[in-house]
Amino acid sequence: MNFTSACITIQEISRIDPSIALMVDVHNTLVVNAIRFWASEFLQDKYLPKLATDSVSAFCLSETNAGSDAFSMSTTAKLSSDGSHYVINGTKSWITSAREAALLLVFCNADPSKGYKGITAFLVDTNSPGVQIGKPESKLGLKASSTCQIFFDDVKVDADHVLGEVGQGYKYCIEILNEGRIGIAAQQIGIAKGCLDVVMPYLNEREQFGQKLLNMPALQQQYAQAATELHAAEVMMLNSCRLKENGLPFVKEAAMTKLFASQVAEKISSQSIEWLGGIGYTTDMIVEKFYRDCKVGSIYEGSSNIQRQTIAKIMNSELEQ
Repeated sequence: MNFTSACITIQEISRIDPSIALMVDVHNTLVVNAIRFWASEFLQDKYLPKLATDSVSAFCLSETNAGSDAFSMSTTAKLSSDGSHYVINGTKSWITSAREAALLLVFCNADPSKGYKGITAFLVDTNSPGVQIGKPESKLGLKASSTCQIFFDDVKVDADHVLGEVGQGYKYCIEILNEGRIGIAAQQIGIAKGCLDVVMPYLNEREQFGQKLLNMPALQQQYAQAATELHAAEVMMLNSCRLKENGLPFVKEAAMTKLFASQVAEKISSQSIEWLGGIGYTTDMIVEKFYRDCKVGSIYEGSSNIQRQTIAKIMNSELEQ
């Protein structure tokens, strides 16, 4: 399955359950791709067959005091005197699929004296001694997706479980999150489509003042605009996939896609509740769940302000060329 197909899969799952789509997204576009791109043959042979069949993975980057400024992390990995293993200590926060994951991709600082250039990625089995999964966060939405802290207390990790090269973790993180933003956009687009899947048949069935809601000019203006914006977001997502797969610059487009798709999902899910009327505000209709589920789209894998900052930075650099 290529990257475009993976994003379309995430999009289509999100029309029904964005929580499951999130697990699929993080597992495939972040962890599995990182292993495919940078892991040794030994690590690929050890983990990829499991990850393709019966094991879920988690991406462990954020910390309580290292959110948008992720590289200010305090989790450390200390190399043993004989060089055979590292010892990881610290806490990771907001980790998707933490309760279900069998494998953790953990970013730690192996040499704090070098700042972010000491950041190194490790593959850690969840059942390793010293790994403890915290209680699930009580969230607004995506409730079927576990989000927990993960505690690392003197966790011993063999040196051959470093992903790629020591001190290159920050580069891997940036590159893989640039791709991951497209996957989150796909989720947001799927949520918006899921809302229209529910609300359009309702507008066609429901009558007020002797006519179908579908035929009321005021509502027609609104759902036509919503459909147009949704189509634009989907085209942006597919174009970002095209650029990425063809080895062309895509970071600006990926940031634009995530930013816009999250805005569209929030707008359409909110409007859908209004179009459904009173019943849209109840749990009898799934749209209120979509409304709650989509809100984090403007926060995780880079907040909307971070996306705007990325777009502006690249635009500025293009002027200097």
